[in-house]
Amino acid sequence: MNKTQIASDTISDTDTRSLFHEQIRQGIPAILPEPKTYDTAINHAPKRKEILSPDEKKLALRNALRYFPADQHAILAKEFLAELETYGRIYMYRFRPDYKIFARPISEYPGKCEQAKAIMLMIQNNLDYAVAQHPHELITYGGNGAVFQNWAQYLLVMKYLSEMTEEQTLVMYSGHPMGLFPSHAEAPRVVVTNGMVIPNYSKPDDWEKFNALGVSQYGQMTAGSYMYIGPQGIVHGTTITVLNGGRKISKNGEGLAGKLFVTSGLGGMSGAQPKAGNIAGCITVCAEVNPKAVQTRHSQGWVDEVLTDLDKLTVRVQQAKAQKETVSIAYQGNIVDVWEKFDTENIYIDLGSDQTSLHNPWAGGYYPVGISLEEANTMMADKPELFKEKIQETLRRHAAAINKHTAKGTYFFDYGNAFLLEASRAGADVFAPNKIDFKYSSYVQDIMGPMCFDYGFGPFRWVCASGKPEDLAKTDAIACAVLEEMSKTAPVEIQQQMQDNIQWIKGAQENKLVVGSQARILYADAEGRINIARAFNEAIEKGEIGYIILGRDHHDVSGTDSPYRETSNIYDGSRFTADMAIQNVIGDSFRGATWVSIHNGGGVGWGEVINGGFGMVLDGTKAASRRLESMLFWDVNNGIARRSWARNDEAIFAIKRAMETQPLLKVTIPTIVDDAILDF
Repeated sequence: MNKTQIASDTISDTDTRSLFHEQIRQGIPAILPEPKTYDTAINHAPKRKEILSPDEKKLALRNALRYFPADQHAILAKEFLAELETYGRIYMYRFRPDYKIFARPISEYPGKCEQAKAIMLMIQNNLDYAVAQHPHELITYGGNGAVFQNWAQYLLVMKYLSEMTEEQTLVMYSGHPMGLFPSHAEAPRVVVTNGMVIPNYSKPDDWEKFNALGVSQYGQMTAGSYMYIGPQGIVHGTTITVLNGGRKISKNGEGLAGKLFVTSGLGGMSGAQPKAGNIAGCITVCAEVNPKAVQTRHSQGWVDEVLTDLDKLTVRVQQAKAQKETVSIAYQGNIVDVWEKFDTENIYIDLGSDQTSLHNPWAGGYYPVGISLEEANTMMADKPELFKEKIQETLRRHAAAINKHTAKGTYFFDYGNAFLLEASRAGADVFAPNKIDFKYSSYVQDIMGPMCFDYGFGPFRWVCASGKPEDLAKTDAIACAVLEEMSKTAPVEIQQQMQDNIQWIKGAQENKLVVGSQARILYADAEGRINIARAFNEAIEKGEIGYIILGRDHHDVSGTDSPYRETSNIYDGSRFTADMAIQNVIGDSFRGATWVSIHNGGGVGWGEVINGGFGMVLDGTKAASRRLESMLFWDVNNGIARRSWARNDEAIFAIKRAMETQPLLKVTIPTIVDDAILDF
């Protein structure tokens, strides 16, 4: 390449960046852009059911048009009505940006505040085509986990962030940017709420109506929190779950070689299952009805093989069992057919679960057996009551097939996707003899709660703001060194957790987990998170790596009150309360988080959970060091204190240990009551 070519390329790159900056800063364009062609190659959200009355449709249009000047209303009103009637929502497709959306290096974003640029990076990562489930509908994962409700909101938010100073905070109401408010440098740069409706208006149809009106949205967990890092975010948790599930059924510690794990779902979160199965060393069969989701995971290398024929699947699994292979197989079809076929063919299933989006059963989260995807989507929109009947029939069949396998010895666990909850509502045989509890434990009750959350271990994640793979490699090495040093003196009670995460981080590079941003996740307790974050901040100060964005999944020790998942192993009667999640987000906001979020509905369904998260930018300064020490300690120990008060032995151990390390921590410890005292 000659000097002229180099200069030309440099000018081209500069012009492209300048245009990108200009487009970000303009927000909603003053001149209407041309309508966008509906791209059938993209994985789109299914049509939402008809739920608004004629007057409510007019209200939805008024709500949508308020983003635009009056002289555009005549054109946009007809267009938005067509979207509402065709898709069940107003997405404002016309305003989808022409530039490619992905996590650029932080230096490529316009702005006055590095923290704001980091948030722009994370928003664009959530909407990256390689990351998002339905990118044109601004849905990241879970079928309805949205970053924004429409493209006008996206444009406004990016504009506000490009203008923000460290003396302002952006206030977000369910995807809508209320605006920049005067604030101060120690305050969060963004405060996010999603779906914060009055409790009596928190049924699934309430979400459908409020979302169609454009006044509320389902932020899932990390979608509306700008903290999704692709399926890697759950690969780690799923790997730990499968490993520990294997330990529960293990005889003499033989491991998972040749053992069969059957589950379903290859979406944004569930797509992690086959990769996790490979890392754990078992045979994984994962069913998925959506061919685009299957193709995506296969093309990304997250699933090894794809089969569409049950007879061929049976033969392949028998072969894998005989040879004790580590292999992941996607079956493109309905999971119920797999469970029933394996029962007929007497194929023994060692581990079983389900991770379809049953928090969203009536809008594409779960599909009826015996009906094509296209037929089901049409029925969902046009005959919602019939669709609901078919879903509930399928759930009853699904549960019945699982019961046949568990009678043979299969260990089945609910994966926190509301499978047992919705199956019970459908009248399936999933209750224990007392008719109160489910016959199968949730994975938190049986595995993650007592083994991880009660000890303070949960998902700690980071994103390299430079976008450089070499920075990610350096942070992997830093984190590994910190954990190895800590493991030398760690109590025996948490040695297994330490070793699992050391093994994980050592294999992170070779497992090619990055989709989208240069991100990583591992499980650590408060001490581990603080020590790793401190080491990152010191490396930034020395110029060894660029800025780091810290975060976590809401699926953690302290951020989420979810009675059938995160807090399902709380037995003092408080699992239906949400004090912990609310206290968590309030505490994080004044202890140094860069942004905070609180949501209704993430993971298990609208009205079923309150969950919160945070983001924190490390820039190598002493201020960042002070913030990370304060916030990360609270972010974990708030939850341990609650779990300790619920009389969970592991949490009592963990909070006593925390008080030994931090003299200012004074937590009330429960007195354990002798059962004989209550034997009246």
